[in-house]
Amino acid sequence: MITVDSPVTTVLGQSKTADKIINKLHISTVGDLLRHFPRRYLETGKLTKVDDLAVGQMLTVIGEIAHSKQHTYTDRRNGLLAYRLETTLRTDGPSLRMTFFAKKKHTAEWQEKKLPVGARGLFLGKAETFNNEWKLSNPRMVLFAADDGRKDPYSDIATVEAIGKYFPIYPLTAKVESWDLQRAITFTRSVVDDLPELIPEPIRREFDLLDVTRAYDLIHAPDQPGDVHDAQRYFRFEEALVTQLVLGRRRRAVQALGAVARTGGDGALLEAFDARLPFELTEGQRSIGADLDADLARPHPMNRLLQGEVGSGKTLVALRAMLRVVDSGGQAALLAPTEVLAQQHHRAISALMGDLAAGGMLGGAAEGTGVELLTGSMTKTQRTAPLSRLASGESGLVVGTHALLEDQVQFADLGLVVVDEQHRFGVEQRAALTSKAAGSPPHVLVMTATPIPRTVAMTVFGDLETSTLTELPAGRAPITTAVVNLLDHPGWITRVWERVREEVEKGHQAYVVCPRISGDELEQGQRDQVELDDDGEPVAVDRTAAAPSLAAVEDGVVALAEGPLAGLRLAALHGRLGADEKDSTMRAFAAGEIDVLVSTTVIEVGVDVANATIMVLLDADRFGVSQLHQLRGRVGRGGLPGQCLLVSSVDLESPARDRLDAVARTTDGFELSRVDLATRREGDVLGSSQAGRRSGLRHLEVLRDETTILEARSAAEALLDTDPDLAGSALLAEAVSTLETDTRGDFIEKS
Repeated sequence: MITVDSPVTTVLGQSKTADKIINKLHISTVGDLLRHFPRRYLETGKLTKVDDLAVGQMLTVIGEIAHSKQHTYTDRRNGLLAYRLETTLRTDGPSLRMTFFAKKKHTAEWQEKKLPVGARGLFLGKAETFNNEWKLSNPRMVLFAADDGRKDPYSDIATVEAIGKYFPIYPLTAKVESWDLQRAITFTRSVVDDLPELIPEPIRREFDLLDVTRAYDLIHAPDQPGDVHDAQRYFRFEEALVTQLVLGRRRRAVQALGAVARTGGDGALLEAFDARLPFELTEGQRSIGADLDADLARPHPMNRLLQGEVGSGKTLVALRAMLRVVDSGGQAALLAPTEVLAQQHHRAISALMGDLAAGGMLGGAAEGTGVELLTGSMTKTQRTAPLSRLASGESGLVVGTHALLEDQVQFADLGLVVVDEQHRFGVEQRAALTSKAAGSPPHVLVMTATPIPRTVAMTVFGDLETSTLTELPAGRAPITTAVVNLLDHPGWITRVWERVREEVEKGHQAYVVCPRISGDELEQGQRDQVELDDDGEPVAVDRTAAAPSLAAVEDGVVALAEGPLAGLRLAALHGRLGADEKDSTMRAFAAGEIDVLVSTTVIEVGVDVANATIMVLLDADRFGVSQLHQLRGRVGRGGLPGQCLLVSSVDLESPARDRLDAVARTTDGFELSRVDLATRREGDVLGSSQAGRRSGLRHLEVLRDETTILEARSAAEALLDTDPDLAGSALLAEAVSTLETDTRGDFIEKS
């Protein structure tokens, strides 16, 4: 009996084509073959519409022979008579010339009979030009049966079985054609027994889904356009249901864990802190703060995602939750991805708390607590005292980088872990910190300034409750953004530096952001940028003419100081600098001792200098949409209008220019996050690129399939309410278990 778990060789047999399908397409089982879905379909009853031909483009079209004529000529190489069949292939667009050569008369006659005027079929080849006419080079074909149903006796490729109204075009590899896969899959569908049905019948009925056998039939051999939609909906729902069941089980597992309820004790520290704030909390900060208070007061771990726009005040919300935990007798840790951000957080928290951050010290408030900083660059001597105060419980708060994860860091009573820019940390790193809590697990709050569309949050962070800060605190000024097109207007760069100088002359400060630290790559000729084609695959884009000389920090700071910004106080900031030098540079910039900071993206998150009003991003097309939005959020933070100039030399019609225009068009981070997700490889947005692999989602797209994800979440919750162990759905339970343990499940592992 052949099942989906049978080796694919049971249906493919042993052949070179089978070897390529197995090794190049990574298909090892019959189920893998059936799950290799078409990427598009050609309507066999119509000529294929062909637009915007390009030389070298690979074409797969339905066409009809409009002209066919045999010619003889003398082969110059040997002086013998040879034959040339010249044909014209009609499409719904430009006609394509096809030429076939033969040395023998019987071969030429066979070719001529095979391709008479009116013959239709599927043709594949490379588009080329000759004598100002388009031609299909090295064509391969499958000819359709005649109108009376007879198979083509002259086809040099075995006639494809069961060609219906729509011919499937599959993702391919070299020397494997769509008709090879179509024939193999057609045969497989006829011999496989008992396709596994994961979706329970009541759920299929409630959401009007096909059964699995019908879904496979229609995905590979549809009769009408709606068939493809129905089949795709089944498989997308199936994947969404399994994913949401995994996340739902994790949420329930967290609920079942015991944790110390942090009710806030007498509230003295938080009350004193609120009284010292020089501004009012926004309504959103108050509302989310109340949600966090309620979560912390429960006897099971809080597991919440806090997202919001750049500058929306997430850190203040998190700090108030941390102080509540300290009031409850516990400790709180804030994990930051970089030393620059950790130092910035430590300075900002200490400044906001004032004497409350000096608990136990001379001059400190009685209700205060210690606020420690731990980073990787600190020496053993520098760490000794903070480590001791954390282990004894003398200090209630600590801000740090990965150094917090080290074994020697111990807490007296870790009650809350706050993870800033959570997508920069791996699962193991977050687990290492939460495991430092003695006895029961701590409460967890993860923050991100990268806005996340609703369905992404539900799919990627579905095991966390989500809170969103949408309003900006008072004093946030609007930011204007413009694209500076140097490709057509190279002289505009002069005006860019004039604008920087004008802002400095007003007493303000500026950022200049470069994609590189040094110009080494330019000297070595490494000027290629990776773009993605329509299928999400990388293609090289020549950047030789577009790379400006100031695209590197070390070169740029010198060139600017000696050129257009001469006389201003400039400094460089990048990741290769030592921790002390980075810290001193940021302190000097914050103190107004530096006019222009020439930096890499180390300033992307957390850096808060109120006097900075303008940012210039060189080679802005090198950055992603979300990254550009994050960077621009560094200006306009002190009540002064901000300006962001996106300097680029990319073509106006390029996808990179589309991204820049999107950023310039809106400051709505949630709208930009949808643009980002729609224009980038989805796995990158979900964070899988950091782990070196593609997204675990095979059929789902979190923007396109929003309704399906919502339906699947509802179905998953209802199923877990009545059958938490999925005992009544054995196949579904097996799929859930596989995803929970498979490495592809890492992308949804956020607890």
